[in-house]
Amino acid sequence: MVRATNAVAAHKRRKRLLKNCKGYYGDRKNHIKLSRDAEMSAMANNYRHRKLRKRDFRSLWISRIGVAAKLHGISYSKLMQGLKKSGCVLNRKWLSQLAISDPAGFGAVVASAQAALVA
Repeated sequence: MVRATNAVAAHKRRKRLLKNCKGYYGDRKNHIKLSRDAEMSAMANNYRHRKLRKRDFRSLWISRIGVAAKLHGISYSKLMQGLKKSGCVLNRKWLSQLAISDPAGFGAVVASAQAALVA
């Protein structure tokens, strides 16, 4: 009986592995065993950092909104409370964009939040 080696599939698998490890430093880019470990680690970090990126951006938006709110004489928490009472549906991403690109429009949003807090 002929000896089966699975050579084509194995070569393709190793070639794909080394292609994914292109740009890595040292032996991690061209040795199969080290490349396999490096790729597993990189893919795990990739998955984890996709989750962390959402958290990082949310904290960035909150800090931007907080600074812009302070310029209008209101704290971040009071602003968010007023927006919730007024029924404003702007999320934090759009509020931060508004604070950067259109400060007058953000001022109008802050005014409506302050009016809702007083009422």
